[in-house]
Amino acid sequence: MNLLIMRVWVALGVLSLSANLSLAAELPERATLSSFPDTDMELALLGRDLFYDPILSGNLNISCATCHHPRLGTSDGMSLSVGEGGTGLGPDRSIIAGQEPQARIPRNAPALWNTGAYEYAVMFHDGRVELSDDADFGLRMPADRPLERALPSPLSAQAMLPPLSADEMAGQLGENPVADAVARGDAPAAWAHLAARVNNIPAYRSRFDAMIGPDAPVHFTDIATALAEFITFEFQAINAPLDAYLNGDTTALNAAQTRGMALFYGPAGCNTCHSGPFQTDHGFHAIAMPQIGPGKEPGDYIDRGRAYVTGDPDDLYRFRTPSLRNVTQTAPYGHSGAFATLPAIIRHHAAPVGSLLRYDRTQAILTDYPFADWQALDDQNELLDIAAGNELPDTPLSDAEINDLVAFLSALTDTTAAKGRLGVPKTVPSGLPVDQ
Repeated sequence: MNLLIMRVWVALGVLSLSANLSLAAELPERATLSSFPDTDMELALLGRDLFYDPILSGNLNISCATCHHPRLGTSDGMSLSVGEGGTGLGPDRSIIAGQEPQARIPRNAPALWNTGAYEYAVMFHDGRVELSDDADFGLRMPADRPLERALPSPLSAQAMLPPLSADEMAGQLGENPVADAVARGDAPAAWAHLAARVNNIPAYRSRFDAMIGPDAPVHFTDIATALAEFITFEFQAINAPLDAYLNGDTTALNAAQTRGMALFYGPAGCNTCHSGPFQTDHGFHAIAMPQIGPGKEPGDYIDRGRAYVTGDPDDLYRFRTPSLRNVTQTAPYGHSGAFATLPAIIRHHAAPVGSLLRYDRTQAILTDYPFADWQALDDQNELLDIAAGNELPDTPLSDAEINDLVAFLSALTDTTAAKGRLGVPKTVPSGLPVDQ
């Protein structure tokens, strides 16, 4: 009998060792400072002021931070943002009477954690900015936003675009010279106007001297480079409990987080797409995400995702895999911000088509205003097309397993990064108000 018990324990030990070895094979390498370029701190500080300064908006009323605020996880806590025509921050943002916006921003404001890391080669939900050997300056941009000069990274190229969006930062035709240039399709003129504003503020101009010399005028690519330097430094999130665990501290995760990790990198299959040190494969996938809001093209409530960029029908409804770093801070979730909580978005991943067809619209976090938010979901043909495009298999999960996965996702939170390193400046050189 003792021999039998011994054999059972040996067998269980072998199985446990096998399981641990299998899990270890699936775990990612730890992200480190070497995952990022070195920081030019003076440039990062300049980028910080520009990031929080409404000087980069057409009507001098919105900054980059309005939709990417650290207090709201570098997003804005909304399913779909209100840019021009709004006042306030995040869920407290309201519509200004007499300046009502034409539409919500069509996609959820993505979080900025780790976007300056070397491995980030594509930007935006549809990847419309990406490294490419056959593009001008090695960076593919939208056809109507051609680069005039080289930039150091995809992140700096990404920073070129929101100031030229009418609904995000530029404003509407007739409101200001930036909006007017955008409306007539002259992106270089719009960028030049914004750069001239910055160049004409002595407290900014003098700080650009070290970067471009005292005689060269500020170009918008210089501004974008400074913004990217700040974002890369400020929003590094690489010191979460998972990082400590990967560095050898087996006590860094509690029991629920450990069970969730085993699910994430095992039977739940989350790491099929959420792989690597930042829990993203940087790829594009169709997962039957409910579509809300105005759609990506004017007058069209459909959002075709990656297919807008590639023109490939196989890319219909595919969107970029988001990183899960600091994901506990960045609700709501999905390219349309359709799900308000982590359990809800996990349940969607477990049964995508069923979740789409039974979508609870109260999950959406939207500024109270009568926009046409539900046209795609009210269109049965479009709803079925989104469902037909799904490529994510059902993976049944119990409530206990979902709770464990949520616990593991909390182990991806870098609390130091979430508090901010440089923080929000009290004032900016333009003298315009700063979103605190």
